[in-house]
Amino acid sequence: MRNDTARGALLAALACVLVGGSFTANSVLSGYPYAGGQFLRYGLAFALLAPVAGRDGARRVRALGAGQWGRLALLAAVGMVGFNLAVLAAERGAEPAVPGVFVGCAPVVVAVLGPLLDGRRPRPAVLQGAALVAVGAFTVQGWGRTDAAGVAFSLCALGGEVGFAVLAVPVLRPLGPLTLSATVCAVAAVEAALVGAVADGGAWLRLPGLGEGAALLWQAVVVTVVGFVCWYRGMQRLGAERATLFSGLIPVAAACTAPLVGTGSYGPAQAVGSALVGAGVALGSGTLSTLGARRHAASSRACSPQPPAHQNQTPGAARPELRGAAGSSHHTGPPPAPHPPASTLPPAGP
Repeated sequence: MRNDTARGALLAALACVLVGGSFTANSVLSGYPYAGGQFLRYGLAFALLAPVAGRDGARRVRALGAGQWGRLALLAAVGMVGFNLAVLAAERGAEPAVPGVFVGCAPVVVAVLGPLLDGRRPRPAVLQGAALVAVGAFTVQGWGRTDAAGVAFSLCALGGEVGFAVLAVPVLRPLGPLTLSATVCAVAAVEAALVGAVADGGAWLRLPGLGEGAALLWQAVVVTVVGFVCWYRGMQRLGAERATLFSGLIPVAAACTAPLVGTGSYGPAQAVGSALVGAGVALGSGTLSTLGARRHAASSRACSPQPPAHQNQTPGAARPELRGAAGSSHHTGPPPAPHPPASTLPPAGP
């Protein structure tokens, strides 16, 4: 169980760091048609994931019912295509920090909503960790200029982030992380194409330039293929409410990578916010208790007395030829011949 928690934490953290670091790629795609970019991103991701899922993945997909397909369609529409559209729409009337602050509240919402949907009470440690993550995300990003539309679309982005975690739980069990990632990417690609055809007509898709192609390739291969599989595997081990805590690492990763491309700075506020996010993630995800248990076990092993190597050793145990003759209790032949003194035995080994 402890190993599952540690692995789940690493997988969820890696997924969110990849997403946060991908914000630099979004700036390159500001002039590319939104729906067309989403179609290429998720379509390429599906093309890479489907062969890996193989026949077992196809068998799992064929076993899905109508309700599960509806949930997949909602997951892709709300948590992928809709989320990205809401963030872009919010940034038309607000600074990027505003939707970032709202999305940073997702751990709090999921920490309450996830357990309630399962018919259980929220965990106090997860709630406390989620609150720290939300405060840390706010500290990292600050609060910028906005209008009513910016706030409204930021709330939609928050709903998309929550839906990406909560809606995936019932279909994660029958599909598994790999097949779920491939299937939901296929659904999102179809939905993005429909949105583009309705909103932009024939201009919804064009050949990307060199920089745009590199950015789309990064988003498809690294952020979507690697990130989605890591995210759903982490969620499988941690549960939705604990895995969503790691979404607080998204603004931290964005703040750390922004100076590399000259789009931001990393100062004292970002350092304090990053520390708060890290503390909240460690508290709510159970990482602290896992590390404490490992240290306690290691110290217990180090302090326990070890018997000397020569104790409890049967005569001739160091020599396999003696163990074979004297250690067998099923010998049915004549009694073995007496062994020569140890000084006359041949050396064991070449």
